Amino acid sequence: MEEKIILKRPPKSPALAGILSFFFPGTGALYNGQPLKFLVVLLGAAIMITMLAQEEGSAPFLGIMLGGLYFYQFIDAIVTASAINRKVLLGEEVDEIKIEELPEFVRTGSVFWGIVLMIFGVVFLMANFSFIITYSRIWNIWPLAVIIFGVKLIVDYLAKNKEGE
Repeated sequence: MEEKIILKRPPKSPALAGILSFFFPGTGALYNGQPLKFLVVLLGAAIMITMLAQEEGSAPFLGIMLGGLYFYQFIDAIVTASAINRKVLLGEEVDEIKIEELPEFVRTGSVFWGIVLMIFGVVFLMANFSFIITYSRIWNIWPLAVIIFGVKLIVDYLAKNKEGE
């Protein structure tokens, strides 16, 4: 008599995660048990769509960013569902999906990020009341945030290397 091999059905369907993400951005992450990622995608898409509708900023740039977010969340939902299935096949528990830890430069505990957030808050507050600065001016100087972030990474890298000497 032959032995029957019974395979357990994978807990997550990559196809369903992809279909959900394709038609409703972010729902693939929700299906995979990642509500925080769902909220980030939903808020990011809502902010970009609102800015496009109000004609704030550069429409081509916002369109590219929105398309990038859309394709990222679509592919991520499929890959995450596949990773969950791999864990199940290896016998690991998947009751709760761990949220990836933040990179070290974000969780350093320095006052830098507090100061950056306060500055952004003051600038956006001033823009709300059209006091000295407007949203169109903010949109024109957004690369400054990228420069500040890059300088912070370099300073942290140099400080870490100096400690290691």
